[in-house]
Amino acid sequence: MAFTVQEIATAIDAQAHGNTDLVVERVAEPALAGSNDIALLTNPKFAEGLSQGQARVALLWDGADWEAMGLEAAITAKRGRYAMSGLSKMMDPGQGQQVGIHPTALIDETATLGKGVSVGPYVVIGAHSSIGQGSVIGAFCHIGPDVTIGAGAMLRDHVSIGARVTIGARFWCQPGARIGADGMSFVTPEASGVEKARASLGDQGEVSAQAWARIHSLGAVTIGDDVEIGANTCVDYGTVRDTRIGNGCKIDNMVHIAHNVVVGNDCLLAAQVGIAGSTVIGNNVVMGGQVGVSDNTVVGDNVIAGGASKILSKVPAGEVVLGYPAVKMDTNLEMYKALRRLPRLAKQFADLQKTVSKLGLKS
Repeated sequence: MAFTVQEIATAIDAQAHGNTDLVVERVAEPALAGSNDIALLTNPKFAEGLSQGQARVALLWDGADWEAMGLEAAITAKRGRYAMSGLSKMMDPGQGQQVGIHPTALIDETATLGKGVSVGPYVVIGAHSSIGQGSVIGAFCHIGPDVTIGAGAMLRDHVSIGARVTIGARFWCQPGARIGADGMSFVTPEASGVEKARASLGDQGEVSAQAWARIHSLGAVTIGDDVEIGANTCVDYGTVRDTRIGNGCKIDNMVHIAHNVVVGNDCLLAAQVGIAGSTVIGNNVVMGGQVGVSDNTVVGDNVIAGGASKILSKVPAGEVVLGYPAVKMDTNLEMYKALRRLPRLAKQFADLQKTVSKLGLKS
């Protein structure tokens, strides 16, 4: 893919400088950039790397002195990382999916495919399913019966979507994701040790062996518009009502969203987040990697949870939390500082005991 400096600047709403007819073929880091590359240099602290490469043009921070850097041309943006979003979209070579329907695909005769849908090798599309126009279904994907997927979807290879799932427009899904697995809902004939321990905060009482009976998943999954789901992420069916993910959510790899969970709009969930059943997540919530959320709780709008936090109770809107159990971030940091002081305090206490003992007083 090749674009002039001016074409790129116009597309990403940035300023072009110098030889704006210069053609760019690839994006590269400054130290590795060749003569036909545009170097990404949106942070001044990495400017030294530019002299190690051969870039003639760079994407720079606003106000950068591009001429002093020896460049022939430059693009400057007020918010460099946001400019990278547009630039990377322009220069993305894609996955090389073929246009049209591969002869090995198995598509039920009652399924509906919109205009311009591409279907890769060994895809299965079930009865009465609907795929929106311009969508791309990668190799080995399985789409169950009565599924609805909106226009402009991009499903990479080996994506599995269970029966009755509803997905909005412009859905992006990475390899190995599973949308619509049965929820983990099991019950015993009598109250289990788990139920007793939870009610008593630790005491199981008399333990008796019991078999687990499945509670079947009668609900489905509903996903809004402009949602992206990462590789090997799993979203479970609801037990009776649907599990729901709102518009604009971006979900990383190996995330688990359990049965009946409701996720609001524009949430960002990093890798290995786990959200237990029947929890409600508000709008614009951000969760770092390995955050865990207990079942049947509520996380308010605009909450930020730092990596590896464990949320065991309700979090009010707007809070920034960290730790296990998750508390306000400043509180967690004070707790951590106190924890680090414990060995020193223990030694001081032991020394005081020795002093008191030498004085012949009771310790």
